[in-house]
Amino acid sequence: MTTLLIVLIVIAAIVLIGGAVAWYVLRQDKRRRQVREEFGPEYHRMLAHTGDRGKAQKELEERKKRVSSFDLKALPRETAERFRNEWRRIQEQFVDEPKGATADADRLVEQVMQECGYPVAQFGQRAADISVDHPEVVQNYRRAHDISQANERGQASTEDLRQAFVYYRALFLELLEPERAPAESARRR
Repeated sequence: MTTLLIVLIVIAAIVLIGGAVAWYVLRQDKRRRQVREEFGPEYHRMLAHTGDRGKAQKELEERKKRVSSFDLKALPRETAERFRNEWRRIQEQFVDEPKGATADADRLVEQVMQECGYPVAQFGQRAADISVDHPEVVQNYRRAHDISQANERGQASTEDLRQAFVYYRALFLELLEPERAPAESARRR
């Protein structure tokens, strides 16, 4: 082999390896952007939690895969109306009994989630599952749950409870009325 042929083979190998590395990096960047766009604020929360983009991306992709195995469904009109009526009752109760109404709102949201097809065993997993289809409201759901926990300990003010109620309502409406939810969440259903 001549020196020129060896140089050409080395250059070709470098170009091929460089191209493969560039393709891999661009592919990873594209996946990361897709996950960031899809999960919005939840991506940033997970990134802050893990401190690593790759770990955050992997966790969110695993959530998406888990939720894709659920049999999620929009509620039948009669069921949705029954839940709306129950929400109105709880909302009216809030004026006289904010502590009880907030606890009832938490339970009602959990019932709606279950009726839609989400498993509801543990709050952390429930919030993670909801983040896939409702990334814009899951942080509020977490805050509402924290306030409910404080409520159970007798450490929540009426204003805290009012805020929790507003947070619960946002998720309640997205679950009950997916057609009114942001287009991305509705499209995933």
